[in-house]
Amino acid sequence: MSVLVARTGRQQQRYQDGYRLLAGCIPFKYRYSEESSGKLSEKIVEGGWENDETVEEAAAREALEEAGVRGDLMHLLGDYYFTSKTLRDESSPAGLCKATMYALFVNEELECWPEQNLRQRSWLTVSEADECCRHSWMKKALKEGFSGWLADGMMSTMKDRNHLHSPTTFDKA
Repeated sequence: MSVLVARTGRQQQRYQDGYRLLAGCIPFKYRYSEESSGKLSEKIVEGGWENDETVEEAAAREALEEAGVRGDLMHLLGDYYFTSKTLRDESSPAGLCKATMYALFVNEELECWPEQNLRQRSWLTVSEADECCRHSWMKKALKEGFSGWLADGMMSTMKDRNHLHSPTTFDKA
């Protein structure tokens, strides 16, 4: 059995025009029940995008490290700009950040993951997840990015990838 370890440090961190580049996703699951409502992860996962990976690889890695899930990146939700009080360093002294966010269709939930001692995984509806968001940029990614994608036909996108058969409800990781 191999042990998964979270990446740490900023030695490989990407920066562009004074912004620290981040990658992340909103993990979700689809549920085939008429009674269930849509569910998302309590944690919108994001973290540093490093020099040795694509933005998509970084988003998938963050999902594994922070939420203990694997899946398929289904849709680019957008780029979200914000200023961080804690992510200031010599390459971004003002704490400027740009997070590229995706919707991640979860197809595997791990029993053990690198940051499980720091983070819990729980499934929420979109409105419950919105209430849990600590940062305005995360609310924007959830409301405009993810919910906008849902409203604009997410189900047809997913059917095209042979994941779903009936657009009744979805769950979020």
